[in-house]
Amino acid sequence: MGSTRLPGKSLMDLAGAPLVGRLLERVKRCRAVDKIVLATTQKPEDDPLVTMARDYGISVFRGSENDLVDRYYQAAKAFRADVIVRIPADNPAAEPREIDRVISYHLQSANDFSSNYPDVIDNGYPDGIGAEVFNCEALEQVWKTATHPRNREHPHTNFYEHPEIYKIGVMECPAEFRRPDLKIDVNTREEYEFVAELYKDLYPGNPKFHITDIIKWYDEVYKPRYA
Repeated sequence: MGSTRLPGKSLMDLAGAPLVGRLLERVKRCRAVDKIVLATTQKPEDDPLVTMARDYGISVFRGSENDLVDRYYQAAKAFRADVIVRIPADNPAAEPREIDRVISYHLQSANDFSSNYPDVIDNGYPDGIGAEVFNCEALEQVWKTATHPRNREHPHTNFYEHPEIYKIGVMECPAEFRRPDLKIDVNTREEYEFVAELYKDLYPGNPKFHITDIIKWYDEVYKPRYA
């Protein structure tokens, strides 16, 4: 809730429900996820997130605001996780099938860290539909050794910066929705307005819309609307 670029974004409305609530709806459709935990901070301004999560039947963990390595590690310990699937809460159009696919990829490859996000390596994915997956043992090692504030705030940097320590893997995007030009996460007012329009147009007729539906809408409706 304390986002500096877009305060309160987590509960902003998307077609009649809070942004994080829309994400939770989609994650609930994942078949490979055993338990969903909303990991937020201990700050009073995040109390509404706790209430919302409970309304959705979701467990909550509260930890450090800026030390995300510690927050995830303590949450993993509290819920006895073996594998952590990280989905940022500002990705309200996360794609359940792609989350399941990266989990399967991770388990079959015996990686320490796997991802289908385009944030570090250009893999062709739209930004905001996938997940990062890492083993609890690897996270514990990062928790013990990472010291730089950047590496404590952005857990994935620890894996990418140390390929000599961790086995990492990045998935390539399927050709049918290889659209690295699309960004479907919410950090600014402009990005929120884009996603709000997406939800307004797609959600009422198809609450389980797929990334291919988003692409069709973007190319055939959104772009011509503002041409």
